[in-house]
Amino acid sequence: MAVLLERIRAAAEEMGGTAAALPEVISVGRGALNAVTPYAAEQGWRSPLLVADGNTFAAAGEFLAQQFGGARIPAGVSLVTPNALGDVIADEASVVEVLLAIQQQKADSVIVAGSGTLTDIARYAAYTAGLPFVSVPTAPSVDGFTSNGSPLIIRGNKITVPAAGPIAIFADTELLRSAPASMIAAGFGDMLGKYTSLFDWKFGSLTAGEPYSPTVARLTEQSLLACVGHAEEIGERTEEGIRILTEALLQSGLAILLFGQSHSASGAEHHLSHYWEMEYIRTGRRQLLHGAKVGVACAEISALYHKLEGLPELREHPEGEQLRRCISEIPGPDEIRSLLRTVHGPSTTVELGVDDELLRRSLMEAHFIRINRHTLLRFRNEQRLGYQ
Repeated sequence: MAVLLERIRAAAEEMGGTAAALPEVISVGRGALNAVTPYAAEQGWRSPLLVADGNTFAAAGEFLAQQFGGARIPAGVSLVTPNALGDVIADEASVVEVLLAIQQQKADSVIVAGSGTLTDIARYAAYTAGLPFVSVPTAPSVDGFTSNGSPLIIRGNKITVPAAGPIAIFADTELLRSAPASMIAAGFGDMLGKYTSLFDWKFGSLTAGEPYSPTVARLTEQSLLACVGHAEEIGERTEEGIRILTEALLQSGLAILLFGQSHSASGAEHHLSHYWEMEYIRTGRRQLLHGAKVGVACAEISALYHKLEGLPELREHPEGEQLRRCISEIPGPDEIRSLLRTVHGPSTTVELGVDDELLRRSLMEAHFIRINRHTLLRFRNEQRLGYQ
């Protein structure tokens, strides 16, 4: 969308940087799917590889394959294989599967039809093969569509590695409206997590000198508040609600690109989510949607941070007054859970399926997921604040 890219380019100029890493095309709206094949033809691609799974191929990949066929562009297809539990996982096996397809098809570009996990797989494969990458979201479920990094599960551990940022994104709102309601709720949950990630970023800046950008924080907050202000429309899956959610997710992701790190969009709530994900993999359980975990984790982190607000260690901190004011601006857990219910997503750990013991351990250990991030959760655990 031209307006969104213009806004991000203006922010980049405000920050004194360049917007070289941004996509050259972002199309959000009804019919955006029809623009993929003409774009590929303009690029002169002769052997694009479509990456999908069984569900997303039915939703969008088959249509794209037919469009390429009609344009006499011989596109290949790589359907990523689910694991034994039926989950598509961004792990070594999935990446190699796509890399082999790239080699066999002699692909000159990679186009993914999918949401977060498939995007992570495809963009890392594109990066490794040195190919241009295009994203066709099939659900407004995460803010990572614009990212130039891929969170991958390597031998059971989650790490983020460099990957190809998309040169173009085609987000068709009619397609996105038809996504499963749980995935739409997950995208909203991923955005709600910005309440605590923005706080943690401010906390790290004030207490540990972490780099901070008011411009990026503002862009992220704008995206968050747009979703909160239209929660009912998002829950009802109106075209306007889905457009607002999609643009908010994209803007949040583009803000990360501007800053070069994910502080604005990923704090303690994401660390809990990643901890739960790795535990589920370790114990052989089916995966939970990323945004669903983030939304519930945001409520749990909000509850914890509001409890810490009155402790002497925070009151007596040199930045204590400002920190307490920032905590007071985080909505309470009841408000966050109410918003999650508005979009028909899980709002508690019980509904999500995370048991009390896993929650307890994650609140004590999840900061180790990103030990270089100075979140209040890390501070609480290192100082043993509120421990009984």
